Amino acid sequence: MRRLRVIRGWKDVAPGDRGAAVAMGNFDGVHRGHQQVIALAAKAAGALGCPLGVITFDPHPRVYFRPDEPAFLLMKPDQQARALEDLGVDILYVLPLDAELAEMTDRDFAERVLHRGWGARHVAVGFDNSFGKGRTGSPESMKAYGAELGFGVSVAEPVEDADGEKFSSTAVRDALREGRPEEARRILGRPFAIEGVVQRGRQLGRKLGFPTANVALGDYVIPKFGVYATRTRLPDGRDIPGVANIGVNPTIEGVRVPLLEVWLFDFDEDIYDQVIETDLIAFLRPELKFDGLETMTAQVMKDAAQARALLLPALD
Repeated sequence: MRRLRVIRGWKDVAPGDRGAAVAMGNFDGVHRGHQQVIALAAKAAGALGCPLGVITFDPHPRVYFRPDEPAFLLMKPDQQARALEDLGVDILYVLPLDAELAEMTDRDFAERVLHRGWGARHVAVGFDNSFGKGRTGSPESMKAYGAELGFGVSVAEPVEDADGEKFSSTAVRDALREGRPEEARRILGRPFAIEGVVQRGRQLGRKLGFPTANVALGDYVIPKFGVYATRTRLPDGRDIPGVANIGVNPTIEGVRVPLLEVWLFDFDEDIYDQVIETDLIAFLRPELKFDGLETMTAQVMKDAAQARALLLPALD
């Protein structure tokens, strides 16, 4: 399989990394709507005989311009790169969003970044794409700049479900916040997954008979607090079914930030400090505060039985 090349910035780009047909957007989640934009760029790349590229911004524009808003990301950069590689993307152009870029007009962006910086041969954008200072650029203005500067432009139409709802990152976030991971999966085309380093905790779960791997949520959108049936990928590629709690575990005293605490079924290995990735498959129940550890443990065992019933048939 071809390997994705990651190029940071738009200045002094090597000749071999210029001249691609590129899809431009934030691509947080790489959902089915995003995939339509990338497909247009891929079609142009095939016709032109050039590499297929994708442009993203770091940080996400919402993080840069509205830093005080709650966490909302659907992917970490490594997850995004893997998803793009799976779609056949050759080059990921990561555009550092800094003061210089934020002050560029839409025309300057088209001329300095797309044309002179990357030598783009074609640019694909979504129907609602905006760019440049004040978000003044539009698909129509991109077409005009392309005609002037010598690159092709294509615009993806909105991708809708059977009910006419547009696939969007916002819809994915809403589904997760409402405890509907199946809906998030439908829009994304794959399960929403939380990736992170397994932290060392108090090992209370192990003492109670359900050892958990704990992962901080970081900048991810925070799904509805509760218990989920899950599937976790280990660094060696193994895929382990399990059950997880997302929340603050109110039964246990102590101030804490929200965590993913996942119990991997039939698994007893040391994975502290390793990076795991956990898919949210189904929401089982809201997070609860129990009157004691015995009551909590009994409920966890019921949750595990429900999760096994959901997951194990699919693994046969």
